[in-house]
Amino acid sequence: MTIRVAVPKETASGERRVALVPSVLKQYDKLGVEVLVQKGAGAASGFADDEYTGATIVDGAEALYEKADIILRVQPPTVEEAGKLPEGALLLGFLTPHEGDSRIRNLAKRKVTSFAMELVPRITRAQSIDALSSQANIAGYKCALLAAQLSPKLFPMLTTAAGTVRPAKVVVIGAGVAGLQAIATARRLGAIVEAYDVRSATKEQVESLGGKFIETGVKAEGEGGYARELTEDERRQQQEVLADHIASADAVVTTAAIPGRPAPKIIDKATVERMRGGSVIVDMAAETGGNCELTQAGKEITHQGVVVAGPKNIPSMAATHASEMYARNLYNLLALIVKDGEIQLDWDDQVLADSCLTHDGEVRHAPTRERLEGGK
Repeated sequence: MTIRVAVPKETASGERRVALVPSVLKQYDKLGVEVLVQKGAGAASGFADDEYTGATIVDGAEALYEKADIILRVQPPTVEEAGKLPEGALLLGFLTPHEGDSRIRNLAKRKVTSFAMELVPRITRAQSIDALSSQANIAGYKCALLAAQLSPKLFPMLTTAAGTVRPAKVVVIGAGVAGLQAIATARRLGAIVEAYDVRSATKEQVESLGGKFIETGVKAEGEGGYARELTEDERRQQQEVLADHIASADAVVTTAAIPGRPAPKIIDKATVERMRGGSVIVDMAAETGGNCELTQAGKEITHQGVVVAGPKNIPSMAATHASEMYARNLYNLLALIVKDGEIQLDWDDQVLADSCLTHDGEVRHAPTRERLEGGK
């Protein structure tokens, strides 16, 4: 029997991305599967139903799920949706394994084999599957543009008959995938860019993009390419040095985040109050608490003349290209699972083993399982 891959329309508020785009659909022939797409699933990303050539367009999520063997999503299903998924189906998407316990329990009850894109290991072989990186690239780009839009100053230096406009100074906090893209984008716009990351290994990357690395004397390399949490003394030392650079900036973009934990507080209220009126902070970590003490997720506030923006679901702002990248990430993961038209789960494959959240009624991701067991 042919494996059927289903792509529902996203239901999360403000989500415009889709898990499959027409250009990637063509590759599914190699897997020997049948593709079902819910009517209107790609509309918000700019993809009409008639562009999904070769796929079956299905009216409504309920009818779609009834026929599904494998489900591809962007956002995790709701608790109710998770409880109605076909028993024994496969689910691939962002599943927020660090939260949403009721949803995860329902996935296990339905014996859904779920793979969380957040859990894909950061190894060379999995780079083409790394959706966190592909979406962070877009987020960094959009945050730099948002800072330029909100700033009352021009980013580039301009020499005009009316005089010379000095370039804006931008400080980027965090030099991961998103931060590096924010640096590159701000530089392309003509700004003077300074950047900081607790991982000293990023200095060379920052400088290769034309940014100046801020030295604080604090180094905190962690596992999996992320930074470890700082000690209280390290945090104090970091903030004292950064505060001077932030206070003199026209725009600040913060991107520091640790998966599954609240975003580290890097900019306090006192530092914001040292900034000049008209300065801007764009906090990419707003959804996990924010890097700035004043950040409010989903809002733009003004404090003593300084704008603090806390945008949510930033990749969705560039839904077309974000969907294209994400769809390729999903396909590359699915290609490890479906071979010759059959589902073949090789648990010796590190990518599959590490990214699996639930399987056969059990929670396979150890930290999630321990949390759920502790909450009984």
